[in-house]
Amino acid sequence: MKKVLFAASEAVPFVKTGGLADVVGSLPKCFPKEYFDVRVVIPKYSMIKEEYKAKMQYINHFYMDLNWRQQYVGVFELEYEGITFYFIDNEEHFTGTEAYRGVPEDLERFAFFGKAVLSALPTIDFRPDIIHCHDWQTGLIPVYLKERFQDSNFYRGIKTVMTIHNLKFQGVWDMKTIKNITGLPDYFFTPDKLEFKKDASYLKGGLVYADEITTVSKTYADEIKMPFYGEGLDGLMRARAGSLRGIVNGIDYEEYNPETDQYIEKTYSARNFRKEKVKNKTALQRELGLEVDPKVMMIGLVSRLTDQKGLDLIAYMMDELCQDNVQLVVLGTGEAQYENMFRHFAWKYGDKVAANIYYSEPMSHKVYASADAFLMPSLFEPCGLSQLMSLRYGTIPIVRETGGLKDTVEPYNEYDGTGTGFSFANYNAHEMMGTIRYAERIYYDKKREWNKIVDRGMAKDYSWFSSAHRYRDLYDGLVE
Repeated sequence: MKKVLFAASEAVPFVKTGGLADVVGSLPKCFPKEYFDVRVVIPKYSMIKEEYKAKMQYINHFYMDLNWRQQYVGVFELEYEGITFYFIDNEEHFTGTEAYRGVPEDLERFAFFGKAVLSALPTIDFRPDIIHCHDWQTGLIPVYLKERFQDSNFYRGIKTVMTIHNLKFQGVWDMKTIKNITGLPDYFFTPDKLEFKKDASYLKGGLVYADEITTVSKTYADEIKMPFYGEGLDGLMRARAGSLRGIVNGIDYEEYNPETDQYIEKTYSARNFRKEKVKNKTALQRELGLEVDPKVMMIGLVSRLTDQKGLDLIAYMMDELCQDNVQLVVLGTGEAQYENMFRHFAWKYGDKVAANIYYSEPMSHKVYASADAFLMPSLFEPCGLSQLMSLRYGTIPIVRETGGLKDTVEPYNEYDGTGTGFSFANYNAHEMMGTIRYAERIYYDKKREWNKIVDRGMAKDYSWFSSAHRYRDLYDGLVE
């Protein structure tokens, strides 16, 4: 029986700000219980709902030295859907209405969390074979494990895996402050360790000291070895290429299921989507005040509205796109320039563009179920989940070939009748527009071909179980 501990700053259903929480909450359930004991540890935030807090069992508490003072560490436990979750408690660090407060404050909070996770292991009577660390907030765990826990028999031989969900976020601050917070000796602050452009980086520490590194798609694992995607760590990624692999994320096939989805107007399946799916479209057209027309091609976009998502390309082509026989439904919030851009076009082309500048889970499901195509022209995309959801709902993705988008969307080839979506290679507005128009042509002129693309997309399996299979191989290789 292999024992694995996931360490992260968030996990569904307790706290979620992004896709990281889905990974940490969903993946542990997908390992076979007879071979793997997978548990999860996250901070005990005061914002976790009362219904969960009421069920948590107090295990123990102790005091730990960090940043030149003794700090309280409480440990709580809760079993949820068959998985044991541990919660590290400290009111100073984890009260408030938000999971993150921004650096430099988060640096102290997650240095505390990283050290507390390791210190708590004997208390919870669980010695993992592998600690699987997620993103920069847990980057110090492999460092502390090497620095001060190796002398004890209990810790010797524990392996670490570091998963990069988005290399853009690294936990970087000035070296003096980080030395002070972490209590790590000077020896760790050299260019081959935590030092990063005269500052220091938590994520870099984790990437240097972890036994294995994973990221959330095969293509992104290749891309981050290049300066454009590498965010200053491309040299380290090339140096550690032998320990780096990409494993694509999954989605929860229970939660995203067009046959049982309670948020959508009309449920449907791979068998009857030709007749039933369109009922969602006309219902959404009515709800959003668009022209009600079952035949018009609807393009969906559910996204954080940031420059990473390729919205500059859309802004550049929007007037031209609105001359075509299409409707565009946007859902999301983000940078003001993009929010206002979509509001402007919704005002200018009221019957064609619906700008929903907020986020709502029910509305996102409606967009996935109603649209014919889904647009994701990202500048970079470590994995991306929206394209997996759209494939699940029979909505054909139109994507740029980067990161996880390249790995999960197979471009349509009309000559041999393959493919699950449409894609373009360069970050170029005209190339994107050409691909959208190609998709329009297939939609309007070759409807049978279009439906076959939908068939192939809905037949794909991007559930967490297929990802878990790849992680099993990784764990088996580490602990043989």
